[in-house]
Amino acid sequence: MRSMTAALAASTLLAGGGALAQDALSGDLVIFSDMSNPAPRAVMEGMVERFGEMHPDLNIELTVIDREAYKTQIRNFLTANPPDVANWYAANRMLPYVEAGLFADVSDLWAEPEIAENLASTRGALTVDGAQYGVPYTYYQWGVYYRADIFDELGLEEPETWEEELANCQAIIDSGRKCYTIGTKFLWTAGGWFDYLNMRTNGYDFHAALTNGEIPWTDERVRQTFANWRELIDMGAFIDDHQTYSWQEALPFMVNGEATSYLMGNFAVAPMREGGLTDDQLGFYQFPVINPDVELAEDAPTDTFHIPSGAENPEAAREFLRFVVSPENQTLINNGENLGQLPVNASSSVDDDKFLQEGFEMLSSNAPGGIAQFFDRDAPAEMASVAMEGFQEFMVFPDNLDDILERLEEARQDIY
Repeated sequence: MRSMTAALAASTLLAGGGALAQDALSGDLVIFSDMSNPAPRAVMEGMVERFGEMHPDLNIELTVIDREAYKTQIRNFLTANPPDVANWYAANRMLPYVEAGLFADVSDLWAEPEIAENLASTRGALTVDGAQYGVPYTYYQWGVYYRADIFDELGLEEPETWEEELANCQAIIDSGRKCYTIGTKFLWTAGGWFDYLNMRTNGYDFHAALTNGEIPWTDERVRQTFANWRELIDMGAFIDDHQTYSWQEALPFMVNGEATSYLMGNFAVAPMREGGLTDDQLGFYQFPVINPDVELAEDAPTDTFHIPSGAENPEAAREFLRFVVSPENQTLINNGENLGQLPVNASSSVDDDKFLQEGFEMLSSNAPGGIAQFFDRDAPAEMASVAMEGFQEFMVFPDNLDDILERLEEARQDIY
């Protein structure tokens, strides 16, 4: 039996009885997880227990490690004492471990029709050089949350095109309000705006190549993204002094009706409700089309499971990954009593929450261009930091664009 040091975490040994699955599994299945907060931990332990009941001859050892500690320890344990299954994140967060040969190729799973068809939206985020290296278990949508009551007051409809977005924004400004609240104090929120503007201007493949260091920041197509962004900045679309607010501190502008919209992840819905907004006052729409020649892509940060290359029971590990992505399991673990997020499997169902349902529909059937992981997951950490500083500076001093892009290009050449 393999073991971790006590400094990592206490292990929970789980084995159950029940009906045998079609293919009997045996031996030890060692799983490391960073799902250490109470609700995610209960989800992880529940998955292990249910899988154990399906395979009573399999001894499952689950080690839950504090999330921050896991980030510093993952490379060490993948190299020195790998488990059979480890959870992590898609896209650039996954890439270093793929390039180091520490995550196993699981393309055989993605060749199975049940997985290939139902998880298609996240395939790109788990693909390196044409091969897949993990499976998703949860994600959540980004999009534009807006004050539906104010839209009604002004006679506005949800925009589908950039021209409609700009026209709505002008009407909102004319009413004495700002179009968007945002807090860029901690930079990443500006990354969300860049993601959407760039993906809508140039498409997912271009965005992925840019964050992977393959395209110069001085490219004219990047400049067009910033030109679209500047249309909003020059209109006065964003709240003043946004660089002094965190994303939470920017919420009252929308709650109080001083701004009408927020480009944000679904995690913002709960605090907006807590702030007093009802679901009748809130709406959600997909970021509108800018360039009709590119397919719609979305930000949906995705959490994943992987099989380390040194796994001693890869057969059991593969069966566990199949169980994780099943529609029944993804429905259960993502409901409001558990993770409260979205199942990735398109055959799953979601809670009776209008925003989760709208997000599930958008990501499952209306994001043909692909799923991005958010700028600070898609780009290396050092590049993400430099770029997001530039995004914030641009929002405050748009005339600095040339200097910003030159700085980002120098960083690209050094970092990649």
